[in-house]
Amino acid sequence: MSRELTAQEVAERSLIKTYRKRLWNPFIAAVKRYELVKPGDRIAVCISGGKDSVLLAKLMQELQRHTDRPFHLEFLVMDPGYRQENRDLITSNAQRLGIPITVFDSNIFDVTVQVEKNPCYLCARMRRGFLYARARELGCNKIALGHHFSDVVETTLLGLFYGAQLQAMPPKLHSKNFPGMELIRPLYCVHEEDIIAWQNYNQLRFLQCACRFTEGRDAAEDGVGESKRQEMKILLRQLRKTNPNVEKSIFRAIHGVQLDTFPGYKTGGVLHTFLDTYDAAPWEGEEKEP
Repeated sequence: MSRELTAQEVAERSLIKTYRKRLWNPFIAAVKRYELVKPGDRIAVCISGGKDSVLLAKLMQELQRHTDRPFHLEFLVMDPGYRQENRDLITSNAQRLGIPITVFDSNIFDVTVQVEKNPCYLCARMRRGFLYARARELGCNKIALGHHFSDVVETTLLGLFYGAQLQAMPPKLHSKNFPGMELIRPLYCVHEEDIIAWQNYNQLRFLQCACRFTEGRDAAEDGVGESKRQEMKILLRQLRKTNPNVEKSIFRAIHGVQLDTFPGYKTGGVLHTFLDTYDAAPWEGEEKEP
């Protein structure tokens, strides 16, 4: 008689069997396409306690287990000031899923709660700084965050609608403040709806952001509150009714930007205009109506 699988074993098996096409394959596709993991890397997987970062941790464990190009993993949990029940949820999920986390404290919530303008932006920047610093102390050269396909698409729309810029979220980038460190996003090709499906399949409950700003959003009757990102989710949901591939189109668009058609663009923080090269190297493409 075969023994009953543990919750950890069920979750791990579901990644490479039940959700192989929806989670494992797009995860591996991103790792290979964007060259996110290299032999000898020491990667700090940053776990907020939410569904995305916990899934990332499990996928990275599976990759480490099956790869022939060895790399090292650390699993970092930065507590920005959670209530005890939220911190307990993170540690119990980690124990249940077999993730050997290292927890350290910070006072980020105490600082951001006093800020009226862009507290979420400040919180994200402070979190990243703390994580880079602790990862470097542990000898890591990379931190891995749980941003996924849906985050990429929503961020692109947020920049266009509210930032007056065409700006995407890159799959990896070099740190400006921590030389030699990189940030990678291995869930870049993974859809949020598939992460939710895996969570529900395994009957898991994860932490939300757990700060007063998201609590206010969740209490709003329209499901949006003050969150512009939630607004983008609802917009995309509406657009999918008539164009099921709208998110894929946006994702593909940021991989094939036609700079020759733009009147201006920035690179390296420097603003350029099409007039810089207009007369020197005229574009001979056929003019199209907007």
